[in-house]
Amino acid sequence: MTLITGHRGARNLWPENSLSGFRNTLQLGVDAIEFDVHLTQSGELVVIHDPTLDRTAEASGTVRALTPEARAAIRLKGTDEAIPTLQEVLTVLAPAHGVDLHVEIKLDETGLPYSGIAERVAAELARFGVDGRAHLTSFDTSVLEDCRRQAPHVARLVSVNRAWAERQGGLPAFLSRVEDLVDIVAIHHELMDAEWAFISERLPLERLCVWTLNDEADIRHWLGRRIGHLTSDSPDLALSLRSATS
Repeated sequence: MTLITGHRGARNLWPENSLSGFRNTLQLGVDAIEFDVHLTQSGELVVIHDPTLDRTAEASGTVRALTPEARAAIRLKGTDEAIPTLQEVLTVLAPAHGVDLHVEIKLDETGLPYSGIAERVAAELARFGVDGRAHLTSFDTSVLEDCRRQAPHVARLVSVNRAWAERQGGLPAFLSRVEDLVDIVAIHHELMDAEWAFISERLPLERLCVWTLNDEADIRHWLGRRIGHLTSDSPDLALSLRSATS
């Protein structure tokens, strides 16, 4: 059965990476929830997608520069909520024992990894007792190699689209590099469709994730292929279609 992951909670339904969005997404019955983590210069692990505030918060500037006081005062767009910390998100998600966590470790505003972030994220997952049902995820293989060094027992997922694969020397070279590094390879749906014959021969379906699918026809297509994992901004639709085809 294809497992359904709510992308940034379920950002087509609720504000992305918000505590209310995570609470509501749990009620849908998803198999996993995906969210993003940055590290501020004050040492807070914060859950937000971009390295800058402008798109999703009522503020501008870099996430790195946030102080705890500023973070608590800034509202997410369309909400009365602050940008959550990883601790706050795990307080919401940890009790949902049947839901896996896809924790994407983000790069900073210059496109470089935050020093020490993998170790800190892994420690927080362990503190909440969710490291056994989490995947540490990234596009950047150096981040995932650090995850393996710091927390070898925590599963890992790598993401890739066509542009990223080309920057890594092409999809065959990229898959060769990550095959023994990660448990799941998450591939953008356009690249997955174009290279399906090669990909499906190279990796078993249960190790493949397709992202990000929000269109009914696309979701039906990939459910029909029995892909292992499907990530959606509209997991309610994906869950409904899976139920109807099972």
